[in-house]
Amino acid sequence: MTVLGEPGEVKCVIGLMSGTSMDGVDAALIYTDGVKLERRGPSLTLPYPSAMRERIKEGLKLASACSSAADAPAEIQVLEQDITDYHADAVAEILAITDLKPSDVDLVGFHGQTLTHRPDRGWTWQIGDGGRLAGRTGIPVVNDFRTADVAAGGEGAPLVPLYHAALMAGENRHKTAAILNIGGVANVTWVSFRNGPEPEIVAFDTGPGNAMLDDWAEIHTGTPCDMDGQLAAEGLSHEEVVMGLMASPYFDEAPPKTLDRDDFNIQAVRGLSAEDGAATLTDFIVESMVAAQSHFPSPPDAWYVCGGGRHNPTLMRRLRRRLPVLVDPVEVLGWRGDALEAEAFAFLAVRSVRGLPITLPSTTGCPEPTTGGVLHKPRGRQTRI
Repeated sequence: MTVLGEPGEVKCVIGLMSGTSMDGVDAALIYTDGVKLERRGPSLTLPYPSAMRERIKEGLKLASACSSAADAPAEIQVLEQDITDYHADAVAEILAITDLKPSDVDLVGFHGQTLTHRPDRGWTWQIGDGGRLAGRTGIPVVNDFRTADVAAGGEGAPLVPLYHAALMAGENRHKTAAILNIGGVANVTWVSFRNGPEPEIVAFDTGPGNAMLDDWAEIHTGTPCDMDGQLAAEGLSHEEVVMGLMASPYFDEAPPKTLDRDDFNIQAVRGLSAEDGAATLTDFIVESMVAAQSHFPSPPDAWYVCGGGRHNPTLMRRLRRRLPVLVDPVEVLGWRGDALEAEAFAFLAVRSVRGLPITLPSTTGCPEPTTGGVLHKPRGRQTRI
């Protein structure tokens, strides 16, 4: 079997993503056979109201006290329904702007909202009711992408690398590149075509992304992020704090490896001014990405950045200063940085129904290429893939 698989029938698919930044639902329509991207349709972001963000944050706290999803309190069950319905609204908006009917769409790839990710305990938990979403939209839904990989002994993340590789297969400018996704947690895909048309792929979480900086900014300014990196730009970074944070053994661990949103927190910068804390956290985020280079099989020709972090000019400027090659947002490749993960879950939904792998030993540590997902049909039947 090749890494990506053999070409197949092109499907019209909507992908949905709600990430660890908890800022809203990204939705994207693409046409794909799960091996290559045929073409893109429209994409959008449906921001969460502040009340929904607070409920998700509370859900994270409640989930930390659960030993399994079966222990979910009523608050999480209600949150799951409301999040599912919010995703249904995003699907409805995509249909409205494309003038498509539900019968025109073959699948929805539904990631859900991660409440906890503990592969060391054999547990990853994304809330989102695939059957409810299928019923609300009238479209078959694939969700629960991570469980099969974790059950097989993998990390269950990151899941986007195969889509990165599929996109890079159509690029001629670099033989080797690193695609960096700066969400709440940051992850990187190293992909190389130096040895032929089959991609070599290594992927892992580099460390914290926006989550720590978002939490710090919200506490000190009331805004949910360091808007345009202004807070960090006005502060003084405390090198000793950055070095202390970088002393975590996580950065020396060989990949595959993953993080939960709260594996790193803002305790180390408490007592600093709002500006100095933001500057210090920004430098820590950058240094964790720089450290990732030691785990690549060979240096990349360029870094391409997606996710919300690429909108932070201070973070991007410091990243460019610390990396030895070109660092650009993925838009220079013609990709959509805000829609990339939503597109990826549309892509993975097709791979799931085709029985193709969605994770590899070099991306999650699973013992062999592993497929996954659960297919929900609008009539209420489901099939574990």
